[in-house]
Amino acid sequence: MKDRITIGRVDKVDFVELGLENIDVKMDTGAYTSSIHCSKIEEHIYDGVPVIEFQLLDESFPEPHDRVHRLTHYRKKDIKSSCGTVQSRFIIQTEITMFGKVLPIELSLTERWEMKFPILIGRSFLNGKFVVDTAKTNSSYKAKQKHVAK
Repeated sequence: MKDRITIGRVDKVDFVELGLENIDVKMDTGAYTSSIHCSKIEEHIYDGVPVIEFQLLDESFPEPHDRVHRLTHYRKKDIKSSCGTVQSRFIIQTEITMFGKVLPIELSLTERWEMKFPILIGRSFLNGKFVVDTAKTNSSYKAKQKHVAK
C-alpha cells in the first residue's frame, strides 16, 4: 500500500495555472469529480477550434474574478449533482499545489452559487494519495506556512 498523506476536511491550496493562491477548498468524499465555481461558462468555435471560456469565482468570493480563461483542452461529462439531477458539465485539466507538490487534477466547471467553498475536491483526485481526517483542517496550508517561515 502506498503511503498516503492525511488531509483535513478543508484546506487552502494553490491553482497556479488559474491564478489562484491560498483558495479555500473542501474535501468531498461523496463527490467523484472535483468542481470549481465559475460564471459565464460558454463554449465557442474560433477558426474551427472549440474553446471553453469562463470566469472563476464571482463577487461573493474575495478572489480575482474578472479574468476570462480560454482553454482548448476540455471535455464534456454528465455529472450527478448533489441534489440528484444529471448535468452536462465541462471538465478541464489543471494543476493543484498541496503539501509542496504540484499534482494534476480534473475540475468540472459549475456555478456553485450560495456555496461556502468555491472548490470541492472529489474522490477521483483523493484516491490513492490522501486520507481525509474530518477532525483536521488546513493541513497543507499549515505545512506551507511552516516552510515559508524557515
